[in-house]
Amino acid sequence: MTYIEKTLSSKESIQSSFELHWIAWLPLVGWLLLALPTFGITLLLAGYEYLRIKCIEQAVTNRRVIFKRGIISRHTEEMLLNSVETVEIRQSIWGRILGYATIMVTGRGVSDLQLKWMQEPFEVKRTIEDNLHQS
Repeated sequence: MTYIEKTLSSKESIQSSFELHWIAWLPLVGWLLLALPTFGITLLLAGYEYLRIKCIEQAVTNRRVIFKRGIISRHTEEMLLNSVETVEIRQSIWGRILGYATIMVTGRGVSDLQLKWMQEPFEVKRTIEDNLHQS
């Protein structure tokens, strides 16, 4: 059971989970390629990178936007949908070419939530905004 599933309140449901773009896996590929000339020493780093990426959870429920990361320790950022003011897409030239972006969700006050390396950024933005208007 994932962190997001464990923390759902009553009458709360996951509307969409967001996957990382394949480019987020490039550091892992780099560490694996370096394993050959370093006689496998960098396999530990590759293992860490794999776990780091696999332990990222990003989703929107009918009440919150949630970002969780961490292998042993846990760091979560959550924002209630009724606190969301803007949903922005930040996309570099490479992001436009390859189809990934960072989604910035800004809430009341100084809070913000960054969802990095998102594939299908317009779909992510649309999902958040659709649920924002339903809450």
